[in-house]
Parts: sequence; C-alpha cells; structure tokens
Amino acid sequence: METLSKLFGGQARVRIMRLFLLNSGNSFEIEEVISRSRVMKSNARKEINALSTMGFIKSKMITKEGSRGAKKKIAAWSLNTEFKYLPSLRDLLIDPTLLLQEDLPQKFKLVGKIKLMIVSGVFIGNSKSRADVLIVGDKLKKNILQQVIKSLEAEIGKELDYVVLDTTEFKYRIDMYDKLVCDIIDLPHEKLIDNGQLSTYVTQK
Repeated sequence: METLSKLFGGQARVRIMRLFLLNSGNSFEIEEVISRSRVMKSNARKEINALSTMGFIKSKMITKEGSRGAKKKIAAWSLNTEFKYLPSLRDLLIDPTLLLQEDLPQKFKLVGKIKLMIVSGVFIGNSKSRADVLIVGDKLKKNILQQVIKSLEAEIGKELDYVVLDTTEFKYRIDMYDKLVCDIIDLPHEKLIDNGQLSTYVTQK
C-alpha cells in the first residue's frame, strides 16, 4: 500500500480508486465514498474532483428521498468503463500479489491467537472462491476483528466475505463435510497462519 500511495499521490486516492474498480456497476454519493474508503471528507472531495477531471470516474445526478419525504437531487459517481487506462490501472491496483504483501497476519495481531488463517478470493484473484478470509481461533476479540476487517475493506475497496470459527466448530464442520468450509479448503487459497495442528486434522479426514 505504501508504494502505491507514493505512486498515486496518497493513500486516499488508492482507496477511492480501488473502491470504484471493484464496484464498477455501482454509483456512490460522497458520504458513501467517505464511509467505504474511510478517508476524510476534504480528501474525498479533492480526490473525486481529480479523478473526475481525468475521466477515471463520471458523475450523474440521482434523486433521493430526504428525511421528511421530500425528494432532492444529489451527485453520485461511478467508474468510467471507457477510460483508456482502465485495464492497466486494474492490473496494478488490485493485483493480488500486492495485497498479500501487506503483511496481513500483522494486521490481525491484536485479535488474539489465530490458529489458522486462509485467504482466497480477492487476495488471490479467484472470483469463484466462497470466501476471502477464513480465520480459526479461540477466544478471539470479535470487536477488534471487525475493526480490522473494516480497515481492510477500506484499503482494498471491496466488502470482504469472511468466516470466523472456533476450533471446536471448525473440526465439527470438517467432520460433517460442511460445504462452505470444504470449498474454502479445496479451492485455491493461501495459508497465512498455520499452527500445523488443524492442517493435520484436515488431511486426516
């Protein structure tokens, strides 16, 4: 992320560009851009203006119902799919190898002792994956985990599909050949944390 931030002029721009690249069919109001990207309002407006000027995104007016039922028109932005540098930017900004280089285990350090962490989906460029992250551990701090996930979503620009299980439930699902867990394990993935015990348990089944 640091290298891309320097290349593109800041973390805010990278986050906003990723948001539009990974949600090409959606339009976002300014408040949605701020919420999803977790950037300051002043930075969001600055980057949206710059990206709009260069043709990366395009704006339109949409009708929205206010708190008292009155309708009003507000601006929303979406990815300009005809932007000529789009393929190159997509390859660079959502390159799975770059996402994996961001030391993901370190980001989850305060969550607790994770026994197994598997990433797939957006992290390896596989759209067929059932989940982006599978985490197995006991007594994990769920509130911190959610904060880390939200922070990752802001960096990546996409809502993550993630599964969190304690050791007992994970083993139970393996024993029952739970389709979700089995698909995550059987389809292409990367193990970022592995204490060895759970992997051994899986291979014995």
